[in-house]
Amino acid sequence: MAAGVASHVLDVPDFPEPGVTFKDLTPLFADPDGFRHVIDAVVEHHGSDSFDVVAGIEARGFVIAAAVAYATGTGVVPVRKAGKLPRRTVSASYTLEYGTATLEVHEDAFHRGERVLVVDDVLATGGTAEATLQLVERAGGRVAGFSVLLELGFLQGRQRLAPRQVHALLTV
Repeated sequence: MAAGVASHVLDVPDFPEPGVTFKDLTPLFADPDGFRHVIDAVVEHHGSDSFDVVAGIEARGFVIAAAVAYATGTGVVPVRKAGKLPRRTVSASYTLEYGTATLEVHEDAFHRGERVLVVDDVLATGGTAEATLQLVERAGGRVAGFSVLLELGFLQGRQRLAPRQVHALLTV
């Protein structure tokens, strides 16, 4: 699985700002067999009965979350950038490798104690993931797992999320 993910990653230098190399996984999303295999791998790792809903982190996490939710017959909740959701929200601010940002979910996004699988495309420093896991819990959910397609291990995001388990299909 790792080789399949690796073969679809495109490095985009100096995006979104100089000195940052963006890991673009959209070629993987466009490959029907490759995309099917990564979604199946995420579902297989967690088990389709280990979560009630899937939360996807803006924006590429939406693609993964929707596919995992469809494959397992569960619902999907978008974790959005600040100001994008129309109703009352819970928010968390965090530091990126190149700035700061705020994420939000609707206050009623999760039923109390609902098991939430959180997914995203890339784990870098862990700030986005950490904020999302906190949002899930503050909104009443219980984090059942966290999966990414690609982990940038040299940025040590996994350590920031400890003791939570991180599932990555490829770590570089």
